[in-house]
Amino acid sequence: MRCFPRLLILARRSLLAAGLLLSTASHAQWATIDWTIAETLLAIDAPVSSIAQQPDYHNWVGEPRIPEHVMDIGLRTQPNFELLAQSPPEQTLLSPMFTGLIPRLEKIAPVGTFTLYSPGADTWQEMQSLTHQLGELTDRNAEAEALIESTQQLMAELRRQHSDSPPLLMVQFMDARHVRVFGENSLYNAVLEQLELPNAWDQPTNAWGFSLAGIEALARYPDATLVVVDPLPAGVEEQLEGSGLWQHLPNVQNGRLLRLPPVWSFGALPSAQRFARELTSALNAHYAE
Repeated sequence: MRCFPRLLILARRSLLAAGLLLSTASHAQWATIDWTIAETLLAIDAPVSSIAQQPDYHNWVGEPRIPEHVMDIGLRTQPNFELLAQSPPEQTLLSPMFTGLIPRLEKIAPVGTFTLYSPGADTWQEMQSLTHQLGELTDRNAEAEALIESTQQLMAELRRQHSDSPPLLMVQFMDARHVRVFGENSLYNAVLEQLELPNAWDQPTNAWGFSLAGIEALARYPDATLVVVDPLPAGVEEQLEGSGLWQHLPNVQNGRLLRLPPVWSFGALPSAQRFARELTSALNAHYAE
């Protein structure tokens, strides 16, 4: 009988410890200098304390918006370590692009690395896997699963809205003469596959899913609809207005040209949703005319 109170005490301690672990996970604050991780954390309502380069995030990624209380820790490639150290996160989350920063970041808080756009991998599956991983890490499993399900439902809904579409060329301008053209292993192409829309670009792409090309290369695809994703570099729009090379592209001359607001081309499911909505809206509006 004397052992019974001791068992109760041990059991109570175990419950308290388990509760403390759950509480720690649910109240932890996470930092990231990677926008793909950032958009996913925000989409699953994970508690985020710091995100790098926020004005450019809003220019290039657009949504989800970053809450005002989230600290901006400077450039992604050169974060403000001193500012981050003033309020150390539970963990700083990176993609392999930023692994060179790990030695300095580890002096402030543990670092976690998450991979997306692996050569030869299924981009759509990788985006879902990243969502699951971040949901598990931040104790947002239900929210992560909801994001995956809502993305699948959106793709199915938008797929039904498309009639026969011409092949698409998806580009972002580097300057007035050069573009990134997105093909295999890109977010844009992964969305096209989900929507069952054809991608006209048939050239090899890099690990990020794009080819660097002069705009003259687009002339080889006269029947494609050209999809330009913002933002354009400063001054490019004005230069294109006076560019004979651009103005004489068959796609431009024949009005097969769409322009979309910013969608992070290296993003995950939130960007996939945004691109699918914006593209479908633009296609429906253009071909309804």
